Amino acid sequence: MYAIIKASGQQFKVREGDIIQFDKMGLEPKSEVEFKNVLVIDNNGELTIGRPFIDGAVVKGEVINEGRDKKVIIYKKRRRKDSKLKRGFRRDFTRVRITNIA
Repeated sequence: MYAIIKASGQQFKVREGDIIQFDKMGLEPKSEVEFKNVLVIDNNGELTIGRPFIDGAVVKGEVINEGRDKKVIIYKKRRRKDSKLKRGFRRDFTRVRITNIA
């Protein structure tokens, strides 16, 4: 059984027990979170598709922790122009374990 949910402006395919990294939500560890924007649910071959979302469908999860990813380096160089730009950033995330698809 799996579901496709929309969260943080992205779509995620989740199963029970999966650990997914979302954009930072500002929640405490071990707190519950619900995702009500469920697009698709596949229950052992029985496919339910929402238009755009499925009414009454909820995916529940438990917040594991919040943190920051590894640094991503952005480097731009224009050849023969003596123009270089080096920047980096670290994305904040919330790690969630999916507990129930209903």
